[in-house]
Amino acid sequence: MPVPNTPVPKPALARDLGVSHASAIVVGTIIGSGIFRVPGVMMKDVGSAGMVYLVWIVGGLLSFAGALTYAELGAMKPWAGGEYVYVRDAYGPLPGFLYAWTWFLIAKPGSIATITTGIVDVLGTFHQLSFLANSFFTWHITATRTFEVTYGHLVAIAATVLISALNYVGVKKAGSFQLVFTALKVAMIAAIIFIGFTAASGGWSNFHTTFLGAKGGMAGFMLALVAALWAYDGWNDLNMVSGEIRHPERSIPIALIVGVAVVAALYMGINAAVQYVLPASAIAGSKVPASLATQIAIGPWGAAIVSIGMALSMLVTLNGTIMSGGRIPFAVARDGYFFKALAEVHPRFHTPAWAIVVQGIVAIILLLVGGAFQELLNLTISAEWLFYMIAASTIFVFRWREPNTPRPYRTWGYPVVPAVFIVVAAVLLVYTFMDDVRNSTIGTLVILAGIPVFWYFAKRKQRLAN
Repeated sequence: MPVPNTPVPKPALARDLGVSHASAIVVGTIIGSGIFRVPGVMMKDVGSAGMVYLVWIVGGLLSFAGALTYAELGAMKPWAGGEYVYVRDAYGPLPGFLYAWTWFLIAKPGSIATITTGIVDVLGTFHQLSFLANSFFTWHITATRTFEVTYGHLVAIAATVLISALNYVGVKKAGSFQLVFTALKVAMIAAIIFIGFTAASGGWSNFHTTFLGAKGGMAGFMLALVAALWAYDGWNDLNMVSGEIRHPERSIPIALIVGVAVVAALYMGINAAVQYVLPASAIAGSKVPASLATQIAIGPWGAAIVSIGMALSMLVTLNGTIMSGGRIPFAVARDGYFFKALAEVHPRFHTPAWAIVVQGIVAIILLLVGGAFQELLNLTISAEWLFYMIAASTIFVFRWREPNTPRPYRTWGYPVVPAVFIVVAAVLLVYTFMDDVRNSTIGTLVILAGIPVFWYFAKRKQRLAN
């Protein structure tokens, strides 16, 4: 008798990440170069240590409110794609696709390009690596336009390829990298805090100084808050890899809550250490206040320590960004609204292999485009808060529509906590839109350009189903 063919099960994503990996994704992805740079920007906006701390506290509480909201959503729907899944299930496939379209086309690849460019900028501060700014290849397109590839571009591309390859060969390997180097990153930040508070020239009197040239008022506060939230940004990335976390109903809430709390504590600590060493005017006048403070505390080696810390910090952020970003095109393609190959799981490594590869290619293209890429990235700043607001609002939809669905974790302070996050996100959205109407309008058009793309894939999906 002939033996019937037994269908071979398709490979699936592996739940190889534990709670420690998940926590490292939150902490390691949030802490990039922002904490080293934004204290000066914030001081220019608000003018005093007290106001800077108020901004950090408000930004931390807002991020914590978002994390608490996402903790319920992630524990309830622990699948790859995170926010895409919540928006799709609450509001339909088109809004979900527009979220994925924006993140996959610009936001995530743009973030990767920004991070790798930042790493090269930091490395370029070392005299031995000053050659990174030199040209490797130049193409004269016209008499007035040239296309140039520097050695720094090659380093940025290499970082993108290597970290993408790490994520390609297994989420557990990428998670272990995130865990080890996040611990090292935290240790370096703790060392910088210690160095600051042991500076012989420091003093608590610096906390009472002010910067007279600050913008001040509500406008200054909002600008400083946007800077602080940029430094806190990235806590939502964990939910994108929900499909690969063990015991997500427990691990996701713990990682989000503990992770954001740890980041807030480190941010407060390093800001206090900088303020202890420097008066307000010096902070406002420095591009990297942490570097200046550490240099004053222990000499020229201080700046080198901060530069190494910044490069390491951004490398860990790069890993978390590539890891989370690859799950977005995978999730939308799995639903049939994008290219089928992006939904494939590697049979050996159990990762969304093609999604990771294509994401890396798009990031490299944006990196090489240079200034035009930065312009594109600026277009989506308001879009980020638009989708944070929309994704957070789904908690009310699910509570009303699916009251009996198991919720391993329920948001503390519901409905006030998510409502506050949504209202503040809406205020920030309006503020960022009005602050740059031209780019915000173009950014909206970039998002809406995804509608005909969605229609194409929706029709193709319907055709294949018939």
